[in-house]
Amino acid sequence: MEVSSELLSNGWTSWQRVLLTASLLTCWFLPITARVTIESVPPKLVEGENVLLRVDNLPENLRVFAWYRGVIKFKLGIALYSLDYNTSVTGPEHSGRETLHSNGSLWIQSATREDTGYYTFQTISKNGKVVSNTSMFLQVYSSLSSCCDAFNSVQLRIDPVPPHAVEGESVLLQVHNLPEDVQTFLWYKGVYSTQDFKIAEYSIVTESIISGRAHSGREIGYTNGSLLLQDVTEKDSGFYTLVTIDSNAKVETAHVQVNVNKLVTQPAMRVTDSTVRVQSSVVFTCFSDNTGVSIRWLFNNQRLQLTERMTLSPSKCQLRIHTVRKEDAGEYQCEAFNPVSSKTSLPVSLAVMNE
Repeated sequence: MEVSSELLSNGWTSWQRVLLTASLLTCWFLPITARVTIESVPPKLVEGENVLLRVDNLPENLRVFAWYRGVIKFKLGIALYSLDYNTSVTGPEHSGRETLHSNGSLWIQSATREDTGYYTFQTISKNGKVVSNTSMFLQVYSSLSSCCDAFNSVQLRIDPVPPHAVEGESVLLQVHNLPEDVQTFLWYKGVYSTQDFKIAEYSIVTESIISGRAHSGREIGYTNGSLLLQDVTEKDSGFYTLVTIDSNAKVETAHVQVNVNKLVTQPAMRVTDSTVRVQSSVVFTCFSDNTGVSIRWLFNNQRLQLTERMTLSPSKCQLRIHTVRKEDAGEYQCEAFNPVSSKTSLPVSLAVMNE
């Protein structure tokens, strides 16, 4: 699927068609990629300040990445960047204050309260595969005092227990600071409080529970507002929303993110040549069946200390020694890991011969 200069000139509408087509394509090879993360810098933001939504672990071999307002894509686009053309295209949600950088990060100048909300970062590979969709919530406060008050006050809060779960385990969405006079609380899968996403509704007055359309049969609700997710899978990852209503019809909302990972399987390694001469080069490649894993390298059962003669690919799945020396001879391994597990490849020996 070629991206033409005509498509670039047609702007965001044409890019919507490209991304929609790309999302329908499949890919036989799953590359090793560390999970994309987004961090707000600074973490607490006041109106009028600038903020950087910093992207870490940007995947390799991308064709395009894009930022959206909310978590519904193809509609509320801020901007996207074509790596083929090293150029960006603005979308309907671009206010004129956003700058999209080539490393994926989004710079927002003179933030306002209207900038508060969810932001989604999406990446598309060169073969048309949607590599990642990562969302975050940005809070913009009206003043420094309200920022600090909100940070220190007793607010409705949810903690996932454990923070990172393995497929098949249970996750408790533990609620803290539930209002004393709460009459009803409702759980939703995602960030939108609509009937399609409702998991359950509990009435304290009638002591009744009503299951919603998003109830899978694996959720158990408790009278303290907490929700237990049983036998979780990677599909259960994402945001969950709790809405409480008190006796005065005051509504409070809190969100929590659930992270579910598969156990990592053993990676495999390939080397361009297991016997090389001094001053030549060699490349080690690490392959994993898992997505969302990070990679580190071992040399003779110790963490590899990179020298100026060595480089790693952006995803760290390839190790290149540019100018081999005798001391580079030995056993190399790669380790694939995620927040819940890790596995190390079988060792590959490198022999180094004199010229």
